[in-house]
Amino acid sequence: MGVATWWEAPGGGRSARRGCDRWYPRGVPRRYVVFGAGAIGGVIAAFLHRAECEVVGIARGAHLAAIRQHGLSLRTPDGAFTVHLPVAATPREIRWRDDDVVLLGMKSQDTQAALDELATAAPPSIVVVCAQNGVANERAALRCFETTLGMCVISPATHLAPGVVEAESSPCPGILDVGRYPSGSDATVEEVAAALRAATFDSRAVPDVMRWKYAKLLVNLGNAVEAICGPRSAPGELVERVREEGEAVLRAARIDWASVEEDAARRADRLSIRPVDGRARGGGSSWQSLTRGAGTIEVDYLNGEIVLLGRLHGIPTPANAVLQRIARRMAHERARPGAMHEDEVLAAITRAG
Repeated sequence: MGVATWWEAPGGGRSARRGCDRWYPRGVPRRYVVFGAGAIGGVIAAFLHRAECEVVGIARGAHLAAIRQHGLSLRTPDGAFTVHLPVAATPREIRWRDDDVVLLGMKSQDTQAALDELATAAPPSIVVVCAQNGVANERAALRCFETTLGMCVISPATHLAPGVVEAESSPCPGILDVGRYPSGSDATVEEVAAALRAATFDSRAVPDVMRWKYAKLLVNLGNAVEAICGPRSAPGELVERVREEGEAVLRAARIDWASVEEDAARRADRLSIRPVDGRARGGGSSWQSLTRGAGTIEVDYLNGEIVLLGRLHGIPTPANAVLQRIARRMAHERARPGAMHEDEVLAAITRAG
């Protein structure tokens, strides 16, 4: 008996979970398959499930085993709850529907392998939503799936223990704006945004989602600083330098991004980050990768994206290149975050020229 029988109604019909019906203009609820139910993916899956959307997760290892045995536990500043959703180990275990929506939640370095699995198991008609940092995932997804959406994720979330995710902002757990890749909006985008709003996220359909994702990329250049120097290191010269290089290469590449003022207006007071279980937030996604000893880190698709664009357009990016090398080495060696002081990193950048 395949795993798919856990969530496919007898005879291949729809599940009895119909809570999302009232938010779908086409009148038929879609199923959401969250591929990579870690920090962001797990938080989205849990809130969609609580909003009575039909949700299936794809996870691996100890996280998969914990969800299957105990459910997915979501902790927030206002309390905790557990959702018992069906979870698969691979896309091959799912009985796919033509109109499924797949939210990719894995780190960018794992996207291509995930797409290879997805493309051999799912129909080409599915909707793929890149709920990820970086700007390379959508292009990769579009090679396999015509309906590819980008999502600009602003959501403080943590995943350190199997079966447990944390959403550090409440009552709104995050800002999740969605748009067609490379640009545009349509009824499908509106439908996804409506379901996310029903699940208590702040979500809107935008025609220029990549413009917002490039702005987020500039912010995420500081992820490596946090991972290498520790989350308690105050934003300083190092963060300023990687952002300056980032803006320079985006200008050279004629890539537009949302301004600091636009970003601040979008965030406004929508998120309220507070302690979970009496603990303040530890750090962002790259810090979490080192803390878990994952062995890999997303730096090649954050700082490495700037390095790539710099090389394509003849713009030096020494600060981003040094951070990329150090973070990659630390991940490979399973070093703990905060192993270097900012002055040491700045000295390495100076030596690199």
